[in-house]
Amino acid sequence: MVLECRGLSRDLGTTVLTRVLSNVSLCVHEREFVSVTGASGSGKSTLLYLLGALDRPTEGSVLVDGHDASAEDDEGRAVLRSEKLGFVFQFHFLLPEFTVLENVMLPMLRRGRRSSESARDHAREVIAAMGLGELEKRRPNQLSGGQQQRVSIARAVANDPRIILADEPTGNLDSKNGEIVMAVFESLVREQGITVVMVTHERDFAALASRQLVMHDGEIVEDRDQRA
Repeated sequence: MVLECRGLSRDLGTTVLTRVLSNVSLCVHEREFVSVTGASGSGKSTLLYLLGALDRPTEGSVLVDGHDASAEDDEGRAVLRSEKLGFVFQFHFLLPEFTVLENVMLPMLRRGRRSSESARDHAREVIAAMGLGELEKRRPNQLSGGQQQRVSIARAVANDPRIILADEPTGNLDSKNGEIVMAVFESLVREQGITVVMVTHERDFAALASRQLVMHDGEIVEDRDQRA
């Protein structure tokens, strides 16, 4: 398996603690496309952030491709994120002063394992795979919302992660562009073997995943295999 959590709990607050995630255990296997649904406040985004080593649990552990993220210091978790994980959020967070190509290159240059030329070539391959090859010289404000989100997915894929974690990736898109983004995720799973875990409130899109988790009051109350 590529992603696992054991007895995961998270409390928020200072003087009065609120338990937003309670004793969650989960195993996600390679090439799975998992959707996480639930009402607002059910804990789904908290779970995603803990799985992505963006936050620390109050109790329990998170294993990313066999590495215990909970045991790492901040630097170790940053390395783990850069090597194993890609993130896609509701807001694309593209840097407005850079072109599409430059935005996708940045994570590779920051990681420092590719030369500038190699990063550029790989970025072009990833951008082309997203159907955006002709737009690589444009800046984010010259793109539609759907195109911007596909660039953010390209950026997430650029470091060749084992896992993509997506938090409401279609939340700001119309239905047509949402369908395009979902097709991209399905392609990443099918053709590149990337595991995708996606938080969404959109039931139609959640149903396209191979597995659906339903959360309520900080717990997983349903775990449904949708491949049958």
